[in-house]
Amino acid sequence: MGKIGDTAAAVLDVGSFSARLVVLGPGGSPLEPTLTHQTRLRLDRELDGEGKLTQRGIAAIVAAVDAAMTMADKHGVTGVYPLGTSSIRDARNAPEVVRRIAKETGVELKFLSGRREAELAYLAARRWYGAAAGPLLVLDIGGGTVELSAGAGEYAGLARSLRLGARSMTREWLPADSASGKQMKALRAHVLEEVTDALGDVLPEIAEHRVVGCSKVLQQLARLAGDRPGRARELHLDDLRAWIPRLAALPSSRRAELPGISQPRSWQALAGAIVAEALLTVSGGRVAICPWSTRDGLLLTMLDRSVKGARGTTRAA
Repeated sequence: MGKIGDTAAAVLDVGSFSARLVVLGPGGSPLEPTLTHQTRLRLDRELDGEGKLTQRGIAAIVAAVDAAMTMADKHGVTGVYPLGTSSIRDARNAPEVVRRIAKETGVELKFLSGRREAELAYLAARRWYGAAAGPLLVLDIGGGTVELSAGAGEYAGLARSLRLGARSMTREWLPADSASGKQMKALRAHVLEEVTDALGDVLPEIAEHRVVGCSKVLQQLARLAGDRPGRARELHLDDLRAWIPRLAALPSSRRAELPGISQPRSWQALAGAIVAEALLTVSGGRVAICPWSTRDGLLLTMLDRSVKGARGTTRAA
């Protein structure tokens, strides 16, 4: 592949498990990107006891960003949005990490607020399901945070972010490779209280919303709890609850042998399941799985901006 021509949207998404470049042409879709490039990362292993990214972790990010931008340059792609996720944003030495990446690659990572991430996840789900799906409540379990968003139109009317990500909850509540009943009980109580507080004031308004999940955590849990390719992808509370004690009984290395649970995410699968349990408990017991999330919402926003720019108007990402 040579030069790919006009680019309408390009995002380099640098997260805990990968740095992924996705490029769309004019009129394109995240379903059919013009160009993709991915470098595997394991930043979850590169946090020290103080919550700082190690020098080895920083070097891995620098190499991944450099590889992605080299690929972009090779194909004539410009205007790449370098998105750093919570794995970097929440590190205790995030400013140092950003400075070093900028110095060595010329790329300065940008971070979105939790609220903006929630808005973009909603936009992605809305475009995936369409207007005919009616009002949506969108749940996104990330590594550092959980994003909640809801609305009846193109854009979210409600957007909130909670520090309940699967990685964060694992480090803070389930640091050992196996969890005790006391630890699980405490985490379940904490997460349920946080989710209830976050949605309690709007529950009557969102009671009839279609509940949609936009995250790898929910995708993998749906696969674990009985979802199969070719079926409408859903995760049910009763199925999830049946799996939580089984996840707790296994070390992370064994969890990776289960359907749907990838090896990189196996260590945080239990905390992710407990967070999902609380979300489903409060939101009605069932969530449909959407393959698009924040990155796709950002790409779609950039596509919208390119169209509006051609008409003489713009909208900030």
